[in-house]
Amino acid sequence: MAHTHSHSGQDSNRKRLAAAFAVTTVFMFAEVIGGWMSGSLALLADAGHMLTDAAALLMALLAVQFARRKPNARHTFGLLRLTTLAAFVNAIALLVITALIVWEAIRRFYQPQPVTGGLMLGIAIAGLFANLLSFWLLHHGSEEKNLNVRAAALHVMGDLLGSVGAIVAAVIIMLTGWMPIDPILSLLVSLLVLRSAWALLRESLHELLEGAPSSVDTNKLARDLTLNIAEVRNVHHVHLWQVGEKPVLTLHVQVIPPYDHDALLQRIHHYLHQHYQIAHATVQMEYQPCAGHDCDLGLSSPSAAEHHHHHHGEHAHPH
Repeated sequence: MAHTHSHSGQDSNRKRLAAAFAVTTVFMFAEVIGGWMSGSLALLADAGHMLTDAAALLMALLAVQFARRKPNARHTFGLLRLTTLAAFVNAIALLVITALIVWEAIRRFYQPQPVTGGLMLGIAIAGLFANLLSFWLLHHGSEEKNLNVRAAALHVMGDLLGSVGAIVAAVIIMLTGWMPIDPILSLLVSLLVLRSAWALLRESLHELLEGAPSSVDTNKLARDLTLNIAEVRNVHHVHLWQVGEKPVLTLHVQVIPPYDHDALLQRIHHYLHQHYQIAHATVQMEYQPCAGHDCDLGLSSPSAAEHHHHHHGEHAHPH
């Protein structure tokens, strides 16, 4: 069941990304031409975002395609991590483009450029509708927690803000002829996009560095296992990371020698799957307490392990 769900999710991701890529690419060229003809930095800023958008969507598309490949002896998880890598590169691209636009905006404060308000307004409105369509495509059925589709949606969100900024700038230029509004609004849009890009960069880097998914607290997981499964005395050597959208867990559990080893193991797996949505876990069962100096690996403090010992003290066999 799980496999069919993930594949249908990937298929819908692919179709949505492909449609958004087509829309974005067409309007990116329209905005580049319009920005160049009207002399508007706000339009060129939006076109700049659309360029990284198109690249982001293309990379997301390729990553989803690669993620469909089956695992093999060399890549035992398949190529799921490519989606995270694509999100990471997208975030860096967004930061670079934003820096270039900020630089140009500062330059324009000292050397104002003439802008054709009418042409700028027409292109900006068309761009807004294109971005709304792309955003709808990426969020339509967005129960997917795909970092990559979210990365692409963040780019489009930046574009939406860019189009709104360009429309506001165009209206002010047409009504008052005040040119500095163009670089001012391109700067505001850049700052909003910068915030999104930074969050995306941190999240994708965390995943690339084998960080634990933010949705799971390893201390709580260890505590829950000892409190809810009577035979479990202590949990240690906890390692939790994420590949694509798939959490992967390895841990050691010290247990009271069970009558049925396999049944206890199955209960632990069932608990992890039901309460933490972790389907891929490797559990090593041990009958002796962990004696090494690194027994609390993966847990934030020894107190958690001590708590387990105290809680299960009454089960301890006298030596």
